[in-house]
Amino acid sequence: RDGVTAIMVTHDQHEAFAMADQIGVLGQGKLLQWGNGYDLYHRPSSRFVADFIGQGVLIPGEIIADNKISTELGIVSGKMTSDKSTGQQVNLLLRPDDIIHDDNSPLKAEIVGRAFRGAVYLYTLKLQSGQQILCLVQSHHQHEVGEYLGIRLEADHLAVFSDQV
Repeated sequence: RDGVTAIMVTHDQHEAFAMADQIGVLGQGKLLQWGNGYDLYHRPSSRFVADFIGQGVLIPGEIIADNKISTELGIVSGKMTSDKSTGQQVNLLLRPDDIIHDDNSPLKAEIVGRAFRGAVYLYTLKLQSGQQILCLVQSHHQHEVGEYLGIRLEADHLAVFSDQV
C-alpha cells in the first residue's frame, strides 16, 4: 500500500498470508515455490509445499481423462496443477474447504473427530474405505463424533502428486 518493500521471515503461514503479497517457501535451503498465498494453497508445486501450507489430505485416484480423476469420492473434474497421463495413479490433495457439508448428498462419511474453531468446526471424516478427509462446516451445524455427515466434493484446483513421500 505504501510502496515499501520488506522481507519477513516466519513459520506462521497465517501471518504470511495476512502480511505478504508474495511468499517464498524454503525447504532444505532451496526456494521451492514463490507466489501469492492463493497459489501456494491451491496450486502447491510439491508435496512439501502442500504439507507445509494449510491442512489437507491426499487421497488416491486415477487419471481417467484430461483434468478428470476417479476417486473414492467420485469423478473429480477441474484444472490439474501438473501434467499427468491417463491411467496414471496419483494422490489428490483435498483441503478442508474442498469437502462441502450437504445433508441431501447420498455420499456419507463418519465423523471421527471434530475441533471447534469459532465460526466453523473442522471435522475429521472417515470414508467407507477407512480413508480420512477433513471438512469445514459452519458451527451452527453441530454434529457429534459417530454421526454420519452428508458431503460432496467441490474441488476445482486439482493438485496431484505421483510420489508417495
